[in-house]
Amino acid sequence: MVERSVAELPKAHLHLHFTGSMRVSTVREMAQRHGMRLPHAFTTDWPPRLSGQDERGWFRFQRLYDSARACVRTEDDLRRIVREAAEDDAAEGSRWLELQVDPTSYAPYVGGLTPALEIVLDEARAASATTGTQVAVVVAASRMRHPLEARTLARLAARYAGEGAGTVVGFGLSNDERRGTTSEFAAAFRIAARAGLSSVPHAGELLGADHVDVALEHLVPDRLGHGVRAVEDPAVLRRVVQEQVTLEVCPTSNVALGVYPTLADVPLRGLLEAGARVALGADDPLLFGHRLVAQYDSARQDHGLTDEQLAELARGSIRGSSAPVAVKAELLGAVDAWLGDRPVTG
Repeated sequence: MVERSVAELPKAHLHLHFTGSMRVSTVREMAQRHGMRLPHAFTTDWPPRLSGQDERGWFRFQRLYDSARACVRTEDDLRRIVREAAEDDAAEGSRWLELQVDPTSYAPYVGGLTPALEIVLDEARAASATTGTQVAVVVAASRMRHPLEARTLARLAARYAGEGAGTVVGFGLSNDERRGTTSEFAAAFRIAARAGLSSVPHAGELLGADHVDVALEHLVPDRLGHGVRAVEDPAVLRRVVQEQVTLEVCPTSNVALGVYPTLADVPLRGLLEAGARVALGADDPLLFGHRLVAQYDSARQDHGLTDEQLAELARGSIRGSSAPVAVKAELLGAVDAWLGDRPVTG
């Protein structure tokens, strides 16, 4: 029996960072156009060998990420990233994409925070129309900056809050979760919540279940970026399940950053067996070398998930998304159709 194609499985993609979504060929072309020199990890030694388990390892990851982000200098660059992210997701069966962006880094080149976000939103609408993948935006603050800056971004996100493609649908908190004090960002998340935005902070990858609990307490998340280490504490995992928090699990990120030694060690089955809602994500394909389909391939190959279980993962991504109700219903029907199609026998 030939397995159903996971690239054709309709799904939502809820954990993809703006800079990290770039194709390595795009980074190289941007660097050449702007006269910038890239690290060897992007030219002759890609994908890079990474680790996030110690300060030195995280510093290398951050340095590479910053070098790629520095190549984004113009409105055309911003638009290209959105367009290509939508094209790549469409090729992998992603029908709804929530692209996470912190406009702070790009603002100096396009006239400020507001123009940077408006460019991304405008291209998200255009790409949605041409690719068949609907693209919405999550505005994310950085744990490395002062919490007051997070409030500024939350107010900006609230101004563009909406439903559907080309709007802001969520507010996040990213970067090294070992930095900053999570509770100090609560005010920013309250601003976002009043505007109807989903709360989607990172927690539970570089730190364990105790930090998942802190995020649950102070940021009231609808989803958690990663959250995979909730499995380390049964009480925390029960809370995740009871509060119906979707976990954006990114297996190749977990392995690349040294959280787990192999893809087979990522506790995907443990989360699913506990009743957690899981949405697989690619996180930063530019750094980790793998996009969304690879995460589903790993679920099948490394964890032995059946097509029915893969379909349930796709449903989890759709239910956990901020897509409009009608879009969710359409996508859930498409998942049923994928599962109902009989594979070709070989």
